[in-house]
Amino acid sequence: MASNSANLWVLLGLGLAGIWLMTKKLKKSIIRQDFGAFIEKLLLLPPPQPPPPKAPHPLTALTFAVSDLFEIEGYVSGFGHPEWAKTHEAASRTSLVVSALVDGGATCVGKTVIDELAYSIHGENKHYGTPTNPVVPARVPGGSCSGAAVAVAANLVDFSLGVDTVGGVRVPAGFCGVVGFRPSYGAISKIGVLPVSASLDTVGWFAKDPNILRRVGHVLLQPAFGGQRIPRKIIMADDCFQLLKIPVDRVSQVVVNSTEKHFGRQILKHEILDVYLNSKVPSLKEFHNKKTNGEVKTSSIRLLANVMQLLHR
Repeated sequence: MASNSANLWVLLGLGLAGIWLMTKKLKKSIIRQDFGAFIEKLLLLPPPQPPPPKAPHPLTALTFAVSDLFEIEGYVSGFGHPEWAKTHEAASRTSLVVSALVDGGATCVGKTVIDELAYSIHGENKHYGTPTNPVVPARVPGGSCSGAAVAVAANLVDFSLGVDTVGGVRVPAGFCGVVGFRPSYGAISKIGVLPVSASLDTVGWFAKDPNILRRVGHVLLQPAFGGQRIPRKIIMADDCFQLLKIPVDRVSQVVVNSTEKHFGRQILKHEILDVYLNSKVPSLKEFHNKKTNGEVKTSSIRLLANVMQLLHR
């Protein structure tokens, strides 16, 4: 009799423990149902569709999110840090790029997590939590615009905005398995975007569907909005193309043909970036650390990458 009673208590205890564990797991899943991508939810609705026979807005029915670097009227841009949000006032205007997308028919649904002060490539944020990489949950999502990439990868939005300084869009796009695009510096207005490095920052965007990526680009890269200028010279770093895993000629010829078509043949110049860096940045030689038979074998491109990693530590 006593044995049956003891077994009953054991079963009851196991049952309660199971319920507690399931409740804890369910609570965690509810909290992370957006994969931790968002800092703040909001809603910016597009204007009404124009009456026929005018064409509908180019981004109709699409939703997007913006990294916590873009100003939205009435909201504080937190720069990835709660103290920044506490010590800065709400924006009095919406950034030009966000306004252009909303006017183009897209709906903005929230602000996403970035690395603290956008100063890392891992995508981690101890204040707001690190977004979960939907592709490989055990791995970091990449940064600095980690939340924007995660929101797209998790199908929470159709596309999202980020700022690429030294990889803030391209790195998380690669980590999360989506397409990330960084246009040329100065191609898109940065008015209403918190600066990380004024001489390097470029507004970029994420999407899963290349067609959506193209539609967003069609809106943002319009001459009237982007302020397109004809470059005096375009430099093609030939040695960088050698790092590709696909045939070099296949890619480089596309770049050459496209450049010559839009700007003419005379504007394109070929350069060996490694030689250029050696001549223009002699201080890189101080970081040489691999020698064979007394000769330095580390390329200047690799050394520059090592310097960037040191700066991020």
